[in-house]
Amino acid sequence: MIKTPRFLKRGDLMAMVALAVLLVVILPMTLDVFRLNLVAKYLTYAFVAIGLVLCWGMGGILSLGQGVFFGLGGYCMAMFLKLEASSVANTKIQSTPGIPDFMDWNQITQLPLFWQPFHSLTFALIAVVVVPTAFALLVGTAMFKRRVGGVYFAIITQALAAILTILIVGQQGYTGGINGITDLRTLKGWDIRSDHAKLILYFVEVACLFACIVVAILIRNSKLGRILVAMREKEDRVRFSGYNVANFKIFAFCAAAAFASIGGALFTLEVGFMSPSFVGIVPSIEMVIYTAVGGRLSIFGAVYGTLLVNFAKTSLSESFPQLWLFGLGALFIAVVLAFPNGLAGIWRDYVQVHLVRLIFRRRPPPGAVPGWTDDSVADAAAAE
Repeated sequence: MIKTPRFLKRGDLMAMVALAVLLVVILPMTLDVFRLNLVAKYLTYAFVAIGLVLCWGMGGILSLGQGVFFGLGGYCMAMFLKLEASSVANTKIQSTPGIPDFMDWNQITQLPLFWQPFHSLTFALIAVVVVPTAFALLVGTAMFKRRVGGVYFAIITQALAAILTILIVGQQGYTGGINGITDLRTLKGWDIRSDHAKLILYFVEVACLFACIVVAILIRNSKLGRILVAMREKEDRVRFSGYNVANFKIFAFCAAAAFASIGGALFTLEVGFMSPSFVGIVPSIEMVIYTAVGGRLSIFGAVYGTLLVNFAKTSLSESFPQLWLFGLGALFIAVVLAFPNGLAGIWRDYVQVHLVRLIFRRRPPPGAVPGWTDDSVADAAAAE
């Protein structure tokens, strides 16, 4: 008999196996490389959605600026890839060989100091996580220590997304401006633009996604996770119990930022560029929609919600290019109004309950106490 790890509930293990079958077996066998690359792009947003489950779903902290951390992680990876693509041999036609092309166009004759460490892949990988998390720590400390929360915190994070977008666009000589950092070709000499590379990167991304899911489950099932939920429901009661609520909020916000930054770095590898269009207010709100549709209380629901919304977005934009935004908005409104707990709530409250009733009808489990009914089984399944 296979034993379930202590930190995993049986339902989590089953959900993980189902998701693994979908991502590792079904989709690679049924989709061509182009469509599979689209799925890989969608999954990069799933990292943000998982972070929002911890931050918003468990901690009650709604952040409308997750695109900031997604973009910072993506830019850290893009800086390394751009420096590798900007070797002296590849840029010998420029006025100043050896620097990125957009710097040469803006008459910059020397690589800026903050770009130089990104010649190292190790430094870039560390920066992908450390830079966005440090920024989240700075923002979270400034806000939560002063008990700024709720709608005010959401507005501030939205303003940060707008500010960073303006900063990136304005500093064109250092960031690539509105076009972003483009023409990313190789990773340590490995061509990331080939179909074979796209396939390998897809499976690497799936592995990273499951690693983040496991970390999120560990947090959720720990005492820390229970405190976050209690803080969401009765913040003052948690504070009066002797816990430092601000520190827990800072942790949840930083964890969400770290997850988003990993997704941003993988996005850069998948699509071969990073631009401010993925940093601003609109993408940040879309990331919240992914979580809401999937279920802000469910880690796996957030992944499925991300896939569903992006598949719908792609399908609607291909078939109805002028109307897809209205379709996306209608999908979000319908889910929020009819099913406030998202796809995960539909599964838990309707599908799972009826399946259990069907399976256990007139078959009480061994040793069942008197009075065991179909409703008792359904209630137990919902609790699980």
